[in-house]
Amino acid sequence: MGGLSIWHWIIVLVVVLLLFGRGKLSELMGDAAKGIKAFKKGMADDEDTAATKPAEPTRTIDHQPGVEAERSKVG
Repeated sequence: MGGLSIWHWIIVLVVVLLLFGRGKLSELMGDAAKGIKAFKKGMADDEDTAATKPAEPTRTIDHQPGVEAERSKVG
């Protein structure tokens, strides 16, 4: 009993078509497709710029024992 029969789906489809109309629904799907295309293009552009930029060298800070010894003498 928990499942939806084909008649339920047909009624839902009719209600959606009545609410949005044929033109409105196709516009909505077209806008969604444009958004997906723009997202994919943006992701491809990000990958291209990341590939062309050289990576910055990793910087490390060396431990200087003299600084800690001076601090311990002060306090």
